[in-house]
Amino acid sequence: MAQVVGGTGSVQIASPEIQKICDEVKPQVEQKAEKKFAVFVAKSFTTQVVAGTNYFIKVDVGGNQYIHLRVFRSLPHAGHKLQLHGIQTGKKLNDPIGHF
Repeated sequence: MAQVVGGTGSVQIASPEIQKICDEVKPQVEQKAEKKFAVFVAKSFTTQVVAGTNYFIKVDVGGNQYIHLRVFRSLPHAGHKLQLHGIQTGKKLNDPIGHF
C-alpha cells in the first residue's frame, strides 16, 4: 500500500529486519528505561517517511508487558544511521502503536 509522505503506514507484523533494528537500539532503550530486558522481541511496527524513516515498533519485554519505540533511520547519503528518538513503557499487547 502506498504511504503518504509524513503520514504513518499501516501496522505490520515485525520482520527480521525490524528485530535487527530493535537489537541495535536495545542498549539505548535499556539506558533510557533504566532497566535490563531479558526478553526483547519486536511484534509489530509502522513507519513514517520523513527525511529518512521513523519506525514505531511494539516490543514484547516479557511478563505480558510491551514498550513502544520510535527509531529514526537516516537517508542513505547520511549513512542509514539509527537513532532512538523515544520510548513509551507500560504498554499492553492491544495498545495501538502510532506516532509519538
